[in-house]
Amino acid sequence: MTKEWKHVNEDGSYTVRTCGWSPPGDHPVGCGMKLHVKGGKLVKVEGDPDHPISQGRLCIRCLTLPEFVHHPQRITTPMKRAPENRGKDIWQKISWDEAWDIIVPKIKEFKKKYGAESIVVFGGTGRQACLYYYPLGFASIGTPNVCYPWSGWSCYGPRCSITDYILGAGYPEIDFAGTYPDRYDNPNYVVPKWIMQWGKNPLMSNPDGFFGHSLIDLLKRGTELIQIDPRMTWLGTRSKYVCQLRPGTDTALALAFINVIINEELYDKDFVENWCYGFDELKERAQEYSPEKVADITWVPAQKIREVARFMATEKPGAIQWGLAVDENPNGVQLGHAILSLCAITGNLDVPGGITMGPPAALLGKWRMETRRNLSPELWDKRIGAKEWPALSTAMATTHPDETLDTLETGKPYKLRMGWFNSSNFITPTCSAQPDRWYRALKSLEFNVVQDLFMTPTAMAFADVFLPLPTFAEADGVVVTHFGRNAVFLGAINEALRVGDTKSDIEVCIELGKKLHPDMWQFDSVDDFFTKQLKPELGIDFNDLREQFIYQPKYEYRKFETGKLRSDGEPGFNTVTGMVELTSTLFEAWGEDALPYFQEPPYSPVSTPELFKEYPFVLTTGARKFTSFHSEHRQISTLREIDPYNEMEIHPDAAAKLGIIDGDWVMMENMFGKCKAKAKLTPIIHPQVVHSTHGWWYPEKPGEEPSLFGVWESNINTLIPHKHIGKLGFGCPAKQMICKVYRIEEGV
Repeated sequence: MTKEWKHVNEDGSYTVRTCGWSPPGDHPVGCGMKLHVKGGKLVKVEGDPDHPISQGRLCIRCLTLPEFVHHPQRITTPMKRAPENRGKDIWQKISWDEAWDIIVPKIKEFKKKYGAESIVVFGGTGRQACLYYYPLGFASIGTPNVCYPWSGWSCYGPRCSITDYILGAGYPEIDFAGTYPDRYDNPNYVVPKWIMQWGKNPLMSNPDGFFGHSLIDLLKRGTELIQIDPRMTWLGTRSKYVCQLRPGTDTALALAFINVIINEELYDKDFVENWCYGFDELKERAQEYSPEKVADITWVPAQKIREVARFMATEKPGAIQWGLAVDENPNGVQLGHAILSLCAITGNLDVPGGITMGPPAALLGKWRMETRRNLSPELWDKRIGAKEWPALSTAMATTHPDETLDTLETGKPYKLRMGWFNSSNFITPTCSAQPDRWYRALKSLEFNVVQDLFMTPTAMAFADVFLPLPTFAEADGVVVTHFGRNAVFLGAINEALRVGDTKSDIEVCIELGKKLHPDMWQFDSVDDFFTKQLKPELGIDFNDLREQFIYQPKYEYRKFETGKLRSDGEPGFNTVTGMVELTSTLFEAWGEDALPYFQEPPYSPVSTPELFKEYPFVLTTGARKFTSFHSEHRQISTLREIDPYNEMEIHPDAAAKLGIIDGDWVMMENMFGKCKAKAKLTPIIHPQVVHSTHGWWYPEKPGEEPSLFGVWESNINTLIPHKHIGKLGFGCPAKQMICKVYRIEEGV
């Protein structure tokens, strides 16, 4: 692709080709688009048909980008306020130099008096900042405490860690021909016979670098779909099989599939014999999970379990695409282990039309981890929760989120004094369990910096200094799928305009880093930074990427046979045993069962039957909408017109018993909290299950405390308990809680 990235018209208007990421939010899918600028304003966004992945297709969030960029409530200059005015809308505009004159001495003071560990950097989920909040903490500020605050690190982190430990690889993704310029027509590509969506709805989430609409492309080419989900999704209505299971029982279902495939000898004997460790032990464990037993646990009929298992094992190639059902589950490590075991014993790892694999970290994903070399071993050992939870801290290199809340509340093992909130609005129901506890605990911090684009509940509650971010239309950057853990392609993010006085995440990292740790930031400019990342590995500089627009690395299949998966160049997988670990040596070393097992959710009809009488619905949360990315986009009128309120789904029969009709305001409540929502009656959900959307707050409501833009009215995460995690520190019960539902009057 060699077309010019910027075209100037005779009237002075111009068009910039770019790949989208965030903010505003999306995962690193890198959809191609053309940004039309006239009179200093972004006036139109259209899809770029020459982009090999998105091929001109865009979601409504991209199409409404001009509304976001030029929104009157957007903050485009740094601001400060006095500590006594936290929670109040009393701000003073300042310059960036003035902001640094406040921030830099504060950082130096805290480090000198209390140690660098007294500072914590909080990161959000999915945004471009995921590449930069690690180095912001490690290399710019110099603290070991970088925290993603979702209980049990319950988004993407568990799946990446499990894959690292079981396969020794980066994120496994279905082969959707993403590395080929000619895509599905490439002679090396094979269309999957089947794709299983396990707790995932990619059409809306476009997860972590996968372009969701590719599933529709594959459907048209004959791929059959299998859905594992408590809800009937749009893709589910077009699937060969749907397993509509009880929320939180996924691991039992996966082990039942393994039971059938092994006992009926449908597994790939060659792959198992040559490349799998611990097969006999897995076979023995699977005997505990017959289809009949698991049918009682999961609500999925035994005959359907057998049919799906047989289809998976006999039709090749195929792939499983897993979602937050793995992460948001205290039993999720075992679920992920079982899913990867299914991929292995069916022979679908690293084959055309199967599951692609990359290194655990590459390109910018590798660099962000390597910036911790700025920290001494003694300082690195002070990370909160690292010693207590080695399975999490080894792969993710962060604090343990639940331990971080405990530290804020208790001051042990030491007191945290400064917070930096990097693109994270986490007291909204996005990535914190019991956010009301976080809210109270974060009050103890003595100085806070918030980076964002709008005044959010988090910024209003805690910020002393607000640093404004540009949108992806206003800054140069790079989008790399799966954050470098499986780089299907690399795309250029090209600045089309700049509104106000904003600085991007990497600009902030470089500027702050040069003031505090200049040896870590030997870059003359943002272009120089990206060139120094790209040149050694790809042989191109940032300007080359601009002109090329998309870089698609060549993909090699069956790398385990040629030594391309191991650091020593030997055939096999980069694990302790050199094989796919159906029996995990690392899990056993950390005191966990080496094999997958099912554990009943902490609150359920089975584990807490008396509580279930009071709270008779299984609550699942967090499904996506086309109109928002987590808590973003709530100010955008076009999008709010489509989705004006938080919704909860309930079966019509269940609603009738409660006197609820479609559109009523209802309250979901349990022993931890409550959440207001609009009722949406739908037969696609089980009568004993309810579902709530997430990320809701109301920018039109008063911003000052105690309202904080109505953040506590529809905050579904107040119903999710703190530290209900798995034995290795991962997972939370966000998709498997219990609650009651009752009708309320509008305005309550």
